[in-house]
Amino acid sequence: MDEHIWFMARPSNRERILTEGLRVVHERGFAGASVRDIVQAAGVPQGSFTNHFASKEAFGLEILELYFAESRCIMERTLRNDALPPLARLAAFIDGNTTERDADCARKGCLLGNFSAEATEHGEAIRHRLADMLAEIEGSIAYCLKAATEAGELPRGFPCEEIAGFILASLQGAILLSKVDGNQAPVERFKQVLFSKVLR
Repeated sequence: MDEHIWFMARPSNRERILTEGLRVVHERGFAGASVRDIVQAAGVPQGSFTNHFASKEAFGLEILELYFAESRCIMERTLRNDALPPLARLAAFIDGNTTERDADCARKGCLLGNFSAEATEHGEAIRHRLADMLAEIEGSIAYCLKAATEAGELPRGFPCEEIAGFILASLQGAILLSKVDGNQAPVERFKQVLFSKVLR
């Protein structure tokens, strides 16, 4: 009976392809990761990929959703967590998307940013979904900044939407530079400037 339960609990080929495929794409980039690389990492036959995904683009959309589900969890416990001081939430969000999310973040970067850098090589469906995801993150940052103005941490009339866009673009740029440098120094520099010069 126990063996039967263990057997039933094993991940399906589809789950293995998504989990291992996400890891491979995060390390090598979407264009750099072939279907062969993905199925080899998952330990499944190559035919399993075409059985579960209509195309590599369809697979790419699914791993983006898998990655973004964790991004939403980070946003809920940081940017949209009204129990915490707003600017502390923002700092926690930055940490949650870098060192806390993945100890190897400096080398692999953010999957959304990596996909965005390759956007012209993807189909329109991926590009549009990326735009929606990034807009959702930007909206959550703006929500947090508005809470900071209401709490008196930022002045009334602070341009929350404009600065939210700046923060998202700057954070993605800092994470990308961290991939080049191989360390978190660009992200730490961004945080220091953000909180000492911009959010005053």
